[in-house]
Amino acid sequence: MTDLVGPGTPGVAPRPRTTRDYVLDIVIPVHNEERDLPGCIRRLHEYLDSDVPYPARITVADNASTDGTLAVAHQLAEELSDVEVIHIDVKGRGGALHTAWMSSPAEVVVYMDVDLSTGLSALMPLVAPLISGHSDLAIGSRLTPTSRVVRGPKREFVSRSYNLLLRGFLGARFSDAQCGFKAVRADVARHLLPLVADTGWFFDTELLVIAERAGLRIHEVPVDWIDDPDSRVDILATAISDLKGCWRVGRALASGTLPVRELRHSLGREPLVSGVPYGMVGQLVRFGIVGVASTLAYALLYLALHGALGAQAANLTALLLTAIGNTAANRAFTFAIRGRDGVARHQLHGLLVFAFGLAITSGSLYLLHRFDPTVGKGVELSILVVANLVATLFRFLALRRVFGMHRRMKRKPVYS
Repeated sequence: MTDLVGPGTPGVAPRPRTTRDYVLDIVIPVHNEERDLPGCIRRLHEYLDSDVPYPARITVADNASTDGTLAVAHQLAEELSDVEVIHIDVKGRGGALHTAWMSSPAEVVVYMDVDLSTGLSALMPLVAPLISGHSDLAIGSRLTPTSRVVRGPKREFVSRSYNLLLRGFLGARFSDAQCGFKAVRADVARHLLPLVADTGWFFDTELLVIAERAGLRIHEVPVDWIDDPDSRVDILATAISDLKGCWRVGRALASGTLPVRELRHSLGREPLVSGVPYGMVGQLVRFGIVGVASTLAYALLYLALHGALGAQAANLTALLLTAIGNTAANRAFTFAIRGRDGVARHQLHGLLVFAFGLAITSGSLYLLHRFDPTVGKGVELSILVVANLVATLFRFLALRRVFGMHRRMKRKPVYS
């Protein structure tokens, strides 16, 4: 349910609603915030009137409040100009933002927390690159060197750990996914939001990951931020939900069910140079994930086969099996190549790279046994892991060349 104009409030004369061409729409999602909402809206309203040179409105997005939040919001909308209210029957910050942003008439849509923990002086630096067209999204960051943040060690640890997880697992390059201070160009938001499945706290992260994979430009603003000691966010429940979200989005990206390539094309964010695969940094991160999994599989196979086959045969078998799996995983996950076309050729090239890795690892074993014939399995395995890491850079460059050639061949026109 969306309720755009609040009912009359006793003692307050109904204010005629005016239609304006808004540049900014600042959305405040709220759930049971009747106490904090008046101070937030009045302070923000005063700031917009005095310090923001663009037509702006405030949208209070109530999501399933059970106290007097909705009534308070309607009273504020009658009292103050350029304040709107929408009500969503289902609880969830992400769902509230989705509804408000999709229906907004403004050029740029903004999200702020009701506690206004972020200093409002960062608003213009946040939205200016979007208004000018330089960037597509903008986020406040509490983790840049010039940010000034006041919060407890537990929240600091959780925030930094979460962002390290995003960088390692999803290849994210933005520094702060969960700061309650973000802005998006409205035309870009209308492309992104239909692909965002989460309606809760993971909404921000999912939106940013999809945007980054689509080649959109994300502007980061250092912020002054003071933790709200009365925050009702359940850190443990939110962390578990975020981990589930990371797994879901990671699987969707790996399987190709998220249409990132189509989104990139529709937004005009293809690589600037034809034939150069998009996102080498992202490829390196995904290659690293596959590499870690392959190394673990190699170690387990080597240890399992060592007793029956001996060191050299166990190394050969474990390396061969993981090389086949590694090529298949990198083909689909790292370089996003689907279908059966070229599979045999890619595996052949992968086996040639495997031969190089085998030469390094077998040579390392030979030299190790020449130096100390009585060395144990633990030392052998350590040397082999190091040797495999040495071969990793060569493997990435070789596979990137192979799969890059595949893309270029697919792009070549066919003449009759």
